[in-house]
Amino acid sequence: MMGLLRSLLFVGAAAYLGILLYMYVQQRSLQYFPSHQGTPPEALGLTGVTEERVKTPDGETIVMWHAEARPGYPTILFFHGNGGEISGRAERMAFYQSQGFGALFVSYRGYGASTGKISEQGFITDALTAYDFLAGRGVAAKDIALVGESLGTGVAVQLAAMRPVGAVVLEAPFTAAVDVAAEIYPWLPVRLLMKDQFRSRDVIGKVKAPLLIIHGDADRVIPVAHGRKLHELANAPKELLILPGASHDAISDSQVWAREAAFLLSTIR
Repeated sequence: MMGLLRSLLFVGAAAYLGILLYMYVQQRSLQYFPSHQGTPPEALGLTGVTEERVKTPDGETIVMWHAEARPGYPTILFFHGNGGEISGRAERMAFYQSQGFGALFVSYRGYGASTGKISEQGFITDALTAYDFLAGRGVAAKDIALVGESLGTGVAVQLAAMRPVGAVVLEAPFTAAVDVAAEIYPWLPVRLLMKDQFRSRDVIGKVKAPLLIIHGDADRVIPVAHGRKLHELANAPKELLILPGASHDAISDSQVWAREAAFLLSTIR
């Protein structure tokens, strides 16, 4: 009997270690879901949008869509979520243009037609490169508004903690990507194993710009408790907009974008 028990324990431990190894090796394929269409903006019906290919300090080439702002309007530096690429956000770009905003959409390294391998640090380098691109085009820091959706909120928070901006909008943010992973996989030591942890909670206190957090209270991808906690940790001035009955898909709702536009126009203009 004891021999059978030892055998079962050995098999169970081996299976757990095997799962652990698989999750560690494959973790980025479980965290990121890029597409690689690289469709140019004009092919999607956008006008007044240029495709820019810019070198990063570490030698990668990132693809960005750029639209100029009307006089007196801010420029939105937009960071998308973990799925797709900027060519899947053409409707959002068109909306921003219709409101008079300028916009710079960033395809992270490893997404769309951008080169390089996906990593948190790589995304931060891409964000800094995009920020410097706008500065080089004469856009003042006070006229740059950061908007991040889902995973992109982790990029936006880190950039806002390192560079001055006029305002920050976070759509369905997390306290940290590792916190979400720990909730999904409570039986794994994800806090020890996860490479790209995006610890927004650790740096949100460095953000001095006006902040708007929007979160659906029926979000099952990133629970609304994350948005509430991040708002609690943030500096004033700050706003928290909870959308009753809204899921994670609310980040793709033009009515949500309209609320953000009102916030930005009241804050920056």
